[in-house]
Amino acid sequence: MAEPRPVAAEATAMGEGVLGTLQIRRALVLVAGLLLVYVGLGYRLVELQVWEHPELEQEARRNREREFLRSPRRGDIVDARGTLLATSIPARTVCADPLLIGPYSAHVARALAPVLGMSELELQRRLLPRVRQDPTTGRWITNRYVVLARQVPLERWERIEALMRDLDVGRDPSALGMAGQRFVQQLRRYAVFTDPYEDPVRWYPNGSLAAHVLGYTRVWDLEVDGRPTRERRGADGIELALDEELAGVRGWRATETDGRRREVVRLRNQDVAPRDGWKVVLTLDAVVQDILEKALEEARERYRPKNITGLVIRPQTGAILAWAVLPGFDPNRLGESDPEARRNVIITDQFEPGSTFKVVVVGGALNDGLVTLDDVIDCERGRFLYAGRILHDHHPYDRLTVRGIVTKSSNIGAAKLGLRMGEARLYEYVRAFGFGSLTGVPLPGEVDGTVRPVDRWEKLSIVQIPMGHGLAVTRLQMAMAMAAVANGGVLMQPKLVERLEDTRGGVVAAYAPVAVRRVLREEAARLLVEALKTVVSKEGTAPAAAVPGYGVAGKTGTAQKAEPGVGYVPGKYVSSFIGFLPADRPEVLIAITLDEPQRGYYGGQVAAPVFREVAERLMQYLGVPPERPEEAEAALAATALRGRGTGRPAVERVRQVN
Repeated sequence: MAEPRPVAAEATAMGEGVLGTLQIRRALVLVAGLLLVYVGLGYRLVELQVWEHPELEQEARRNREREFLRSPRRGDIVDARGTLLATSIPARTVCADPLLIGPYSAHVARALAPVLGMSELELQRRLLPRVRQDPTTGRWITNRYVVLARQVPLERWERIEALMRDLDVGRDPSALGMAGQRFVQQLRRYAVFTDPYEDPVRWYPNGSLAAHVLGYTRVWDLEVDGRPTRERRGADGIELALDEELAGVRGWRATETDGRRREVVRLRNQDVAPRDGWKVVLTLDAVVQDILEKALEEARERYRPKNITGLVIRPQTGAILAWAVLPGFDPNRLGESDPEARRNVIITDQFEPGSTFKVVVVGGALNDGLVTLDDVIDCERGRFLYAGRILHDHHPYDRLTVRGIVTKSSNIGAAKLGLRMGEARLYEYVRAFGFGSLTGVPLPGEVDGTVRPVDRWEKLSIVQIPMGHGLAVTRLQMAMAMAAVANGGVLMQPKLVERLEDTRGGVVAAYAPVAVRRVLREEAARLLVEALKTVVSKEGTAPAAAVPGYGVAGKTGTAQKAEPGVGYVPGKYVSSFIGFLPADRPEVLIAITLDEPQRGYYGGQVAAPVFREVAERLMQYLGVPPERPEEAEAALAATALRGRGTGRPAVERVRQVN
């Protein structure tokens, strides 16, 4: 009979069996889990490498490959002597990577806000990391590119780089551990950076000088070939009129970047350089412009007009040496200017010219042989009844020669010359002198004035138009008409651009003077000049325009302003004087116009003295010898005794930048 096994031994054996079974089960579970993990990984690898491979490859290419538009440098604008009037200064777009800034946004904002001209709070808000979902892939993306400031000059960017290199993070980096030190190092080196290409600033070194000619630019957000870009384009003046010539042609670069958006130069595969814009050389002379603007500013203070304008023109070529409108504006600080002050009223506004227009009817009558300068016209003692209306002169003249009609600016005398000419012939001369048509000046916004055809004239038009009423002209049209008289009867197109040059100084295009048409015979123009010389005599309407030592020919204009639905408004006038000198061999024509002067309103009273001030200084600057030297010297000595200081510099505000 077998001996029974001890109970304890049997229990031990059973426990060992159960333990072994549990271990086996655990091993099986672990193996199964590992198999599932490997299967999952394998599935994911297949998904990434096979099914999602094209999409991922495209995304990687987008992250790595870059196509940059390369903007050309906008061309400079200079005056006829090479004085820089508009240029582009290299500047950058400053950006940041919020991920590299991390918890130090407040420190970065404190350091950079004063340099960027921003509040610390606004800058810190921009530096915070933000997460967004890509609408096409559904992936969550952290912003790694934030624009902090555009058009930052290079010297300011260098200050930003220095501040970032020495950025105070509020503690000793050595106490942050290895990972913390590396983070701070990356922050200082790479967190704030610039776009690869320049974002230049358009700069006008002489501020408001010739602003209505130069105009200004604006930056536009555009999309080119599906890629967003920013582009500076002309918005007014020459900047707009010659925008295509100034802008140049874009280039592009196809390349690859690293994880910090820095270009890997060895992987660059396309690099097409841009073609920089042409330099525009104007006919303006910055010194002449400065002389004109200073005189206009003094007159503005003296007479308080709504606006005051001036033109200086070479009659023989139509070249414009100066073009000024006050109040003006500084294109460097466009946002601070009044939109009304930016209007180029010399070509955008039209007005009834008044007596300056008498050169048209007198010149036409002389040209057609209807009268001579010595023919006598009955001026009706200042009251002339025609078509039920009484025409007035500012003084009750009895009988005046044609020369005297110009000297005294008789409305009735001019009206009677118009009656001799007849409607059709008068209209022909009005149009021949350029009224009712654009002058062709290369500036935006020009209007052609208002000249009604004969079949729309009223009965009074034949006597109103000769005295400068019943039609509307621009200030430039009136100046060019007078320039035609100074130019022997030939009307010229106003010339503002001399030539275009490439970056090496080669001439791309040159613009010759353009004669529009002959308006008067040379002899008729000469006779008209003889009459215009008397205007600045003691017997004329503008003795204040006389320039000692030089013969001056010119005409005053005083026109009451009319408003729609109101008619002529008492106390509102446009006052002008247009003249040229030396009268027999004109170097320059000067046109001065004041809109609604408050202290005096006759052209000979408010515009003629401004003409003289400009003319005297121009004759000195241009080196035009006086026809009567003794008279000029005596006047200069008298001026010195009065302490006017005519020897003051003419170019205080003009900067020569080569």
